[in-house]
Amino acid sequence: MTEICVNVKKLAHFDESFPLPGYESAGAAGADVRASLANRDTLVIAPGERKLVPTGLAFEIPIGFEIQVRPRSGLSLKTSLMVVNSPGTIDADYRGEVQIILGNLGARAEIIKHGDRIAQLVLAPVIRAGYQVVAELGETARGEGGFGSTGRR
Repeated sequence: MTEICVNVKKLAHFDESFPLPGYESAGAAGADVRASLANRDTLVIAPGERKLVPTGLAFEIPIGFEIQVRPRSGLSLKTSLMVVNSPGTIDADYRGEVQIILGNLGARAEIIKHGDRIAQLVLAPVIRAGYQVVAELGETARGEGGFGSTGRR
Protein backbone atom coordinates (compact mmCIF):
# COMPACT_ATOMS: atom_id res chain seq x y z
CA MET A 1 0.00 0.00 0.00
CA THR A 2 1.10 3.53 -0.71
CA GLU A 3 1.46 5.84 2.26
CA ILE A 4 1.11 9.63 2.00
CA CYS A 5 2.14 11.81 4.95
CA VAL A 6 -0.55 14.00 6.50
CA ASN A 7 0.68 16.49 9.09
CA VAL A 8 -1.42 16.56 12.26
CA LYS A 9 -1.70 19.33 14.85
CA LYS A 10 -2.86 18.35 18.34
CA LEU A 11 -5.11 21.06 19.74
CA ALA A 12 -5.27 22.10 23.40
CA HIS A 13 -8.17 19.76 24.24
CA PHE A 14 -6.68 16.72 22.49
CA ASP A 15 -6.22 13.93 25.01
CA GLU A 16 -2.54 12.93 24.85
CA SER A 17 -3.42 9.41 25.96
CA PHE A 18 -5.18 8.87 22.61
CA PRO A 19 -3.39 7.62 19.52
CA LEU A 20 -3.55 9.58 16.30
CA PRO A 21 -6.15 8.30 13.82
CA GLY A 22 -5.18 4.75 13.01
CA TYR A 23 -6.03 1.72 10.93
CA GLU A 24 -7.47 -1.09 13.03
CA SER A 25 -6.63 -3.88 10.57
CA ALA A 26 -4.01 -4.52 7.90
CA GLY A 27 -6.48 -4.01 5.04
CA ALA A 28 -8.46 -1.11 6.49
CA ALA A 29 -9.07 1.85 4.16
CA GLY A 30 -10.24 4.18 6.93
CA ALA A 31 -8.35 5.41 9.99
CA ASP A 32 -10.52 5.59 13.11
CA VAL A 33 -10.77 8.97 14.83
CA ARG A 34 -11.88 9.51 18.44
CA ALA A 35 -14.04 12.00 20.28
CA SER A 36 -11.79 14.26 22.32
CA LEU A 37 -14.17 16.16 24.57
CA ALA A 38 -12.84 19.22 26.38
CA ASN A 39 -14.60 18.23 29.62
CA ARG A 40 -13.35 14.59 29.27
CA ASP A 41 -16.93 13.54 30.01
CA THR A 42 -19.78 12.59 27.68
CA LEU A 43 -21.86 14.18 24.97
CA VAL A 44 -25.57 13.39 24.76
CA ILE A 45 -27.23 13.47 21.36
CA ALA A 46 -31.01 13.56 21.68
CA PRO A 47 -33.36 11.93 19.13
CA GLY A 48 -33.47 14.00 15.95
CA GLU A 49 -30.51 16.12 17.05
CA ARG A 50 -27.21 16.73 15.26
CA LYS A 51 -24.04 17.67 17.10
CA LEU A 52 -20.46 18.48 16.24
CA VAL A 53 -18.15 16.06 18.02
CA PRO A 54 -14.63 17.45 18.50
CA THR A 55 -11.55 15.38 17.72
CA GLY A 56 -8.92 17.78 19.04
CA LEU A 57 -7.04 17.46 15.76
CA ALA A 58 -6.33 19.62 12.72
CA PHE A 59 -4.71 18.36 9.53
CA GLU A 60 -2.47 19.64 6.76
CA ILE A 61 -3.72 17.58 3.84
CA PRO A 62 -1.49 17.55 0.75
CA ILE A 63 -2.80 19.51 -2.23
CA GLY A 64 -4.50 17.13 -4.64
CA PHE A 65 -6.07 15.11 -1.81
CA GLU A 66 -9.05 15.30 0.54
CA ILE A 67 -9.93 13.41 3.68
CA GLN A 68 -13.37 11.82 3.54
CA VAL A 69 -15.24 11.38 6.83
CA ARG A 70 -17.26 8.19 6.85
CA PRO A 71 -19.33 6.36 9.46
CA ARG A 72 -17.91 3.45 11.39
CA SER A 73 -20.11 0.46 10.59
CA GLY A 74 -20.17 -0.74 14.21
CA LEU A 75 -21.38 2.64 15.50
CA SER A 76 -24.07 2.77 12.81
CA LEU A 77 -25.23 -0.78 13.56
CA LYS A 78 -25.15 -0.67 17.36
CA THR A 79 -26.55 2.85 17.83
CA SER A 80 -28.88 5.23 16.01
CA LEU A 81 -25.97 7.56 15.25
CA MET A 82 -24.95 8.42 11.71
CA VAL A 83 -22.38 10.72 10.12
CA VAL A 84 -25.11 12.84 8.56
CA ASN A 85 -23.09 14.42 5.74
CA SER A 86 -21.41 11.19 4.79
CA PRO A 87 -19.03 11.18 3.21
CA GLY A 88 -17.96 14.52 4.58
CA THR A 89 -15.05 16.24 2.87
CA ILE A 90 -12.11 17.89 4.59
CA ASP A 91 -10.47 20.06 1.94
CA ALA A 92 -6.70 20.37 1.59
CA ASP A 93 -6.78 24.09 2.45
CA TYR A 94 -8.78 23.70 5.69
CA ARG A 95 -6.68 24.12 8.84
CA GLY A 96 -9.29 24.15 11.60
CA GLU A 97 -10.31 21.40 13.98
CA VAL A 98 -11.88 18.36 12.40
CA GLN A 99 -15.24 17.88 14.06
CA ILE A 100 -17.59 15.08 13.13
CA ILE A 101 -21.30 15.83 12.52
CA LEU A 102 -23.24 13.03 14.20
CA GLY A 103 -27.01 12.83 14.01
CA ASN A 104 -29.31 10.66 16.08
CA LEU A 105 -31.89 9.01 13.84
CA GLY A 106 -33.38 6.93 16.65
CA ALA A 107 -36.02 7.35 19.33
CA ARG A 108 -33.72 7.47 22.38
CA ALA A 109 -30.76 9.60 23.38
CA GLU A 110 -27.31 8.31 22.43
CA ILE A 111 -24.17 9.00 24.43
CA ILE A 112 -20.70 9.65 23.05
CA LYS A 113 -17.97 9.07 25.61
CA HIS A 114 -14.61 10.78 25.62
CA GLY A 115 -12.36 8.49 23.58
CA ASP A 116 -15.08 6.71 21.59
CA ARG A 117 -14.12 5.97 18.00
CA ILE A 118 -16.75 7.99 16.15
CA ALA A 119 -15.82 7.95 12.45
CA GLN A 120 -13.21 6.88 9.99
CA LEU A 121 -11.04 9.08 7.82
CA VAL A 122 -10.12 8.09 4.27
CA LEU A 123 -7.42 9.98 2.37
CA ALA A 124 -8.47 10.19 -1.28
CA PRO A 125 -7.07 11.82 -4.42
CA VAL A 126 -9.05 14.68 -5.93
CA ILE A 127 -9.59 15.16 -9.63
CA ARG A 128 -11.09 18.55 -10.41
CA ALA A 129 -13.57 18.84 -13.25
CA GLY A 130 -13.84 21.61 -15.79
CA TYR A 131 -17.51 22.22 -16.54
CA GLN A 132 -18.65 23.45 -19.94
CA VAL A 133 -22.05 24.19 -21.43
CA VAL A 134 -23.11 22.18 -24.51
CA ALA A 135 -26.31 22.21 -26.55
CA GLU A 136 -26.76 18.41 -26.44
CA LEU A 137 -25.44 15.55 -24.33
CA GLY A 138 -24.31 12.21 -25.75
CA GLU A 139 -26.98 9.52 -25.78
CA THR A 140 -26.96 6.39 -23.61
CA ALA A 141 -29.28 3.40 -23.26
CA ARG A 142 -30.42 4.73 -19.88
CA GLY A 143 -31.07 8.25 -21.11
CA GLU A 144 -32.91 10.41 -18.56
CA GLY A 145 -34.10 7.48 -16.45
CA GLY A 146 -33.29 7.96 -12.79
CA PHE A 147 -34.48 7.17 -9.27
CA GLY A 148 -35.10 3.47 -9.68
CA SER A 149 -35.35 3.39 -13.46
CA THR A 150 -33.02 0.37 -13.64
CA GLY A 151 -35.32 -1.70 -11.37
CA ARG A 152 -34.78 -3.45 -8.07
CA ARG A 153 -33.39 -6.79 -9.27
